[in-house]
Amino acid sequence: MSNSSTGAVKLSVRAQARAARKTARKLVLLSNEARNAVLRNVAKRTKQNEARILAANAEDRKVAEKLVRSGKLSEATFARLSVSEKTIREMVLRLEEVSRLDDPIGIRLATTELDEGLILYKESCPLGVVAVVFESRPDVVPQVAALAFKSGNAVLLKGGAEAAGTNEVLVELWREALRETSDTLAAAVTLLQSRADVTELLQLKREVDLIVPRGSREFVEYISANSKVPVLGHGEGICHVYVDRAADLAKAHAIVFDAKTQYPAACNSVETLLVHKDVAAKFLPEAAANLNGAGVELRGCERTRAILRGANIKAARDADWATEYSDLILSIRVVDSLDAALDHIAEYGSLHTESIVTEDAAAAERFLAEVDAAGVYHNVSTRFADGYRYGLGSEVGISNSKLHARGPMGMEGLTTYKYKLIGNGHIVATYARGERTLRPRNLES
Repeated sequence: MSNSSTGAVKLSVRAQARAARKTARKLVLLSNEARNAVLRNVAKRTKQNEARILAANAEDRKVAEKLVRSGKLSEATFARLSVSEKTIREMVLRLEEVSRLDDPIGIRLATTELDEGLILYKESCPLGVVAVVFESRPDVVPQVAALAFKSGNAVLLKGGAEAAGTNEVLVELWREALRETSDTLAAAVTLLQSRADVTELLQLKREVDLIVPRGSREFVEYISANSKVPVLGHGEGICHVYVDRAADLAKAHAIVFDAKTQYPAACNSVETLLVHKDVAAKFLPEAAANLNGAGVELRGCERTRAILRGANIKAARDADWATEYSDLILSIRVVDSLDAALDHIAEYGSLHTESIVTEDAAAAERFLAEVDAAGVYHNVSTRFADGYRYGLGSEVGISNSKLHARGPMGMEGLTTYKYKLIGNGHIVATYARGERTLRPRNLES
């Protein structure tokens, strides 16, 4: 297929990116209500085309199952690929939720009077053209497209080959809704098709403003190393839960179980459990029984295995502390102190999400202040690290970066700002000669 399931002659990625940039100039002129109407239209079409989406996904899964059996596709990736009726209901819900969010464009961030009649405004504006390259997870399509469109950006989407059919249907629903509004808006959401398209995409520094890769650490590192376009993404989610000596163990059991089993393929699933030595003997046997009962494979340090002697637990290797399993596998380490837990997280954490379970306010405050991660939690499951759960409507991805956007990335991460200077014939020479003096004054206060 060609230019995002239109059936037309395939355009180069550069041509599609240029069409997207041309469309982005029109998007910024659309009213918030007009953008919201398109979002509601896509939500309606998604609901009406449930059977069409499920049929395409069934075909994708049929091919993917063979790849799993041959070892060419992981079980975790296959889990992310699947779309159900519940998944489609969540797609619709998130589209509607984004339509209800405040308009992120044209927000006045600052107003400064530089001199009489010379006013400087700082206002939010779209980035322009955003490309999102992702593996599996077809629900990325409506999530990302909704946030991009609402914030006035055109988006180029490149999903994994394993979900090609599902992605194509979901993007076509967008293009149908966009064409219904105006033929000039169809390029606001574009689906790229091949791996070769990604290679070309990475070179388009004049046409594309930002690339967001979503996938494995190796995948993100490849995109970052080979792109001439700015890249924002997270390499991996090695998340920890630390059960402190002052933990409420009932809370700890619920939090650890949720963080590991609720959706183990997610990047915010816990991968390593740290337990203070003072509560390890009491906490670990019940925790291990609960987790084993849910099919979780446990890998423990020597102290953990000594406590759980006879239980179904493997010896943890050094590599386990640095591994994102994205599966029903959990490594466990007994630590001597909060300091030891903090040191472990500093060495092996991926700056994603870390949680402490404790009733000690001082320990919690220190953990929240000292741990370097996009999300630091107290008595909360790591699975809350999600744009929808943060009230962002959805998310483009989760950023481990400290620049531009961090953590679940919503519409704010897809906007920048511009300065608008309004005067009345003002020229710099007047000030250079000393005839007038700039006296900046904040008009917002």
